[in-house]
Amino acid sequence: MSAGTSYDDRQYDERLEAFIGRVLNERTPGQDPVNVPMIRHWVEAMEVANPVHLDADAARATGRDDVVAPASMIQAWTMRGYAATVRPQAAAGGFQELIALLDEGGYTSVVATDSEFDFVREVVPGDEISVEEVVDSISPEKATGLGVGRFVTTMKTYRDGAGEVVATQRWRTLRFKPAAKVEPRAERPKPAINLDNAFWFEAARERRLVVQRCTSCESLRHPPGPECPECQSFEWDTVECSGRGTLYSYVVAHHPRHPAFDYPLLIAVVELEEGTRLITNLTGVTPEDVTIGMPLAVQWIDDGPDLTLPVFGPAAPEPTEES
Repeated sequence: MSAGTSYDDRQYDERLEAFIGRVLNERTPGQDPVNVPMIRHWVEAMEVANPVHLDADAARATGRDDVVAPASMIQAWTMRGYAATVRPQAAAGGFQELIALLDEGGYTSVVATDSEFDFVREVVPGDEISVEEVVDSISPEKATGLGVGRFVTTMKTYRDGAGEVVATQRWRTLRFKPAAKVEPRAERPKPAINLDNAFWFEAARERRLVVQRCTSCESLRHPPGPECPECQSFEWDTVECSGRGTLYSYVVAHHPRHPAFDYPLLIAVVELEEGTRLITNLTGVTPEDVTIGMPLAVQWIDDGPDLTLPVFGPAAPEPTEES
């Protein structure tokens, strides 16, 4: 125990350690004795070719008295079955108490890690198999890829109807604290980027706000287009904007909602200093504080690795000569 471990942590560790050697599940008999139909289902499903499991003559040829069940099938004889799986009863005794204690420590998730068998003798049709489970060890808290947790190792002992041990199984699970899930923020609906507007989005990725300009009549236009609406020229270049403007109009959107946006959502028509207008979002201001004509300044948001978009917020006051 480290010097920095609190009394509550030490007490919790002691409570866990008290379970070592304790019976988790009392000796419980299987629902059916070992039988050939279940052996047949198993070997067919597992594609086991050894004839000693279904052919009595083949089994006797190896010195056995009759067919034997596959060794790795030992767990199948004591499984609780379909009805108990779909309508489970509350577990009682040591198992339920240990799970409650692990849950108390935050170890609410479980994954099996390994299983080690020791087979004492082969089981045969007619054997009545039972199982008992005892806590073998509980590890100190460890950091794993799934989260911080403790390895809980139990020993399952399988017996026949006379109480003789036929197999043991060392069963280890990791009880861990699930990492908190951070849900990624939804991305905004992607704009349709084409040959006519690609230049605008490329500039935005560089955090430059540009406006298309006709090189024939020098009219500015936005959104971009292939032809000047004033003189019908197809020749154009761009003007880099200051990023400052005023609020021309706005709406407050409440529905329908999209997970990429915060609501209420302010959608604005901003009139740029250069004379054109664009539709964007307002940020850094509540609907109650919005006024037509208020000064605005561009800000930039990254939405995914390939998309940067301008939004506008209240502009800082222009510096004066006195300041």
